[in-house]
Amino acid sequence: MNKSYKKIVLAYSGGLDTSIIIPWLKENYNNPEIIAVSGNVGQASELEGLEEKALKTGASKLYVEDLTKEFLEDYVFPCVAAGAKYEDYLLGTAFARPPIAKRIAEIAIKEGADAICHGCTGKGNDQVRFELALKAFVPDMPIIAPWREWDIKSREEEIEYAEAHNVPLKINRETNYSKDKNIWHLSHEGLDLEDPANEPQYNKEGFLEMGVSPEMAPDKPSYVKLHFEKGVPTAVNDKEMDAVTLVDTLNKLGGENGIGLLDIVENRLVGMKCRGVYETPGGAILYKAHEVLETICLDKDTAHYKALLAQKLGEQVYNAQWFSPLTEAILSFVKTTQQTVTGDVTLKLYKGNMINAAVTSPYSLYDPEIATFDEDDVYNQADATGFINLYGLPIKVMAKMKAKNHLN
Repeated sequence: MNKSYKKIVLAYSGGLDTSIIIPWLKENYNNPEIIAVSGNVGQASELEGLEEKALKTGASKLYVEDLTKEFLEDYVFPCVAAGAKYEDYLLGTAFARPPIAKRIAEIAIKEGADAICHGCTGKGNDQVRFELALKAFVPDMPIIAPWREWDIKSREEEIEYAEAHNVPLKINRETNYSKDKNIWHLSHEGLDLEDPANEPQYNKEGFLEMGVSPEMAPDKPSYVKLHFEKGVPTAVNDKEMDAVTLVDTLNKLGGENGIGLLDIVENRLVGMKCRGVYETPGGAILYKAHEVLETICLDKDTAHYKALLAQKLGEQVYNAQWFSPLTEAILSFVKTTQQTVTGDVTLKLYKGNMINAAVTSPYSLYDPEIATFDEDDVYNQADATGFINLYGLPIKVMAKMKAKNHLN
C-alpha cells in the first residue's frame, strides 16, 4: 500500500492527466485532501470551468494563480535578450514550468501540505523541470509522480479510467494530440506527428490555434515596428505596452501572417528524440527583432561570446536548470550586455517570413562614414598593409618552417 498523506497539493491543468490524478490519489493515498493549483501563464480558454471540474473530481479547493506577467518579465524576456534557444525551439513549455512550480511550492507551504503531486509523464522533460524547481524551494517535500507509479500505460487507458470515474473530458479518442499552451506558444505532439515522415496538417481546420499556415496568410505583407529599452521590448508600432499586451499583440499579428511555425525532432533531456510542432508567432518576432537590434548595438567580441552563452542558457532552461548558479550568472552577464541595446526595429512579415526593413539606435556602433565604399577622410586604406603583415605573421612563419623541413 502507498504511504498515507493528509494533504496533497496537485499541479492542476484540468487536462486528461491531472483530471484522473485526483481520484487516483484518493484511491491510493488513503483519501487525502487534494488542493489543486493551476498556474495561469496565458492558456486562455483552458481555464474556463476549471474550478467546477476540480471540485467535481474530488479536490477541496482550486487556486488559479495569474503568473502571466511574471512569466514574461522574469523568465521569457531575459532569454529573448540572451537569444537563448534550444535546437531552434523557443522554450515555451520550458519557460513556464519554473514559475508554476515556484508558486506551487509557496502554496504547499501556506497550506501545510505534506506532499506535492504533478501529472508529468515518465518519458518527458517536464517531470524534471517541475521537480528540480520544487527542490529549490521545498527541498524536503515528498513528490508524487503517478505516471511513474500507476499501471496506466497510455492515453487510451487514461481515457478509459476517466470514463470509469465520471471525469469530464474535452478530448476524444480521435483528436487527442498532446498539447501545451500558454501566452508564448502552443505545442503539438502525438498521433500522426509521432512519425517524422508525416507532414503536419497545418491547413486542417482546428490544427493551428495561434495563427494560419504561410500559404493561408495574406498576399500583402504587414510591417511591425518594435521598440526595445536595454534589451526589453516596450512598444509596438510606437505604442507603449505592458508585457502581456505586447505579446498578445504580436501573437495576433504574427499568427495572421503565418509566422513562428516550427517542426523539429528534438533531443529530450531524458535521452530520447521526440517530434514536436510548435506555434510561437509573437515570440519568433521578438527573437528576430532583438537579434537585428544587437547587430548595430553590440561590439563583435561581446556578440560572439554572448552567442556561446546563449546556447548554454538555452540548454540550462530546457534541461530544468533555471534555479541554478550558472543560469543566474549567465543572466547577469546578459543584463550587462543589454545596457545599450535600445532602439527600433521594423520587420516586414510575409507568408511565414520575417524580413529586415529598418533598424535604428542612439547607441549604434555602425558608422556609415567609415563603412562607405565612397571616398572618405576617416579610414586610411594604407593602414591595412601593416595590419595584414602583423596579422598574417604566424601563417608566414609556419609556411617558411614547412618549406625548410620539406613538410606538406
